[in-house]
Amino acid sequence: MQIDPGSRTVQGLSTFLAFIALNLMFLLSCLPIVTIGAATSALFEVTIRYSDDESGRPVADYLPAFLRNFRRGSLAALTLLLPAALLGFSALFWFATPTLAGGVAGVAAVAAAVFLFAAFLHAMALVAVFQDGVRRTVRNAVLITAAEPLRTMGLLLIPVTLICVSILFPPFLVIVGTIGFSVGAYVAAHLFRSVHSRHHA
Repeated sequence: MQIDPGSRTVQGLSTFLAFIALNLMFLLSCLPIVTIGAATSALFEVTIRYSDDESGRPVADYLPAFLRNFRRGSLAALTLLLPAALLGFSALFWFATPTLAGGVAGVAAVAAAVFLFAAFLHAMALVAVFQDGVRRTVRNAVLITAAEPLRTMGLLLIPVTLICVSILFPPFLVIVGTIGFSVGAYVAAHLFRSVHSRHHA
């Protein structure tokens, strides 16, 4: 019995295994926490490239992208995620205050934190695709988040769905740990390409 390496079944299995490897590489490179920006921008870079007629080699290209994006990705992530985290903690404080003003402030803090997290996702995609400075990348990410509410909501739905399904069905965490991030990034890549085509002259 001969196996045709060009068959759709073999190619599909190879792609599936590649996305598992990519997912594990991403998780491992996120472990120091401070490298989340570099890891996310590298994941977006290889999946955006792969979403364009399956060009590039996601697994082989990941580490070079991680090293190439390390400084810009880390600084952009710090600029956006740190205030987002502070806003999240402040929301807990305000919600613990049993007053109308506390509730309003809590909702505002959550909205601002979600906005900054969405801007972080856009910033990582910009780091992956364009060679701009950190300040300009962060500014463009904030502007795109405000200018593209529908596509930004689509981006946010990906991690929200993974989190909600994992909470409701804990065994789903196995899927998240094997292909959840890489496949989620591949889905997001199509949204990023649409956004970039609309705003990049």
